[in-house]
Amino acid sequence: MADGAASTAAPIERMPHEVAESPVDALRAADPVLARLIDRAEPVDMATWRARWSMDRFDALARVIVGQQIATAAASAIFGRLKAFIADRDPAEAIAGATDAELRAIGLSANKAASLRDLAERTLDGRLELDRLGELTDGQAEQQLTAVRGIGKWTADLFLLGQLGRPDILPAADLGIRHAVQDAYGLDRLPSENEVRRIGEAWRPNRSLATAYLYGSLWARRRAMKDGTARGGAPDRE
Repeated sequence: MADGAASTAAPIERMPHEVAESPVDALRAADPVLARLIDRAEPVDMATWRARWSMDRFDALARVIVGQQIATAAASAIFGRLKAFIADRDPAEAIAGATDAELRAIGLSANKAASLRDLAERTLDGRLELDRLGELTDGQAEQQLTAVRGIGKWTADLFLLGQLGRPDILPAADLGIRHAVQDAYGLDRLPSENEVRRIGEAWRPNRSLATAYLYGSLWARRRAMKDGTARGGAPDRE
């Protein structure tokens, strides 16, 4: 066909089945239980949802280490003292250069001080590429994160979900997610991490959005319990 004739050709019309399915519609189609949960919930905008999680990447990991196995109020107080100690210095350099006595005075145990030093040293020498994590695959980013002392898969999953905005992350070890799955599926016991992962296979490649809806259902249940409109106790916390 000559070039001039091409301009007179009728435009190609796309068939309805060629229209890209939205992530929320894909989740509805993949899992009728999750579909019912989504239909009861407020719509989730992932950019807005992630914004409440977002903070400086180093700070986010340091805050997790500080908060391990202590009450939220105590963790907030210690992390506040750590931030005051760092002041306007580079956080990794400040922690790497701190003495044991200075870290103890902040309220850090020997184990947590060692974990923070490892985080700082890996950041400074490039073994943990915080500025490049967004360019790595999920597996590569997780490998760098979990190599840090005190950082496990649960923390890595939440970091990829909230900090890096990855679309297909399911923090199956999270107790809140496990409780939300138990409620949604009417299970008579708390599902294991592996059981949550098995159920969540149907949600690929949109497991982050499914996670947001599951967290939303958990928060809604907590509000209902506070208002006296739901039965049972509050879910366990990590």
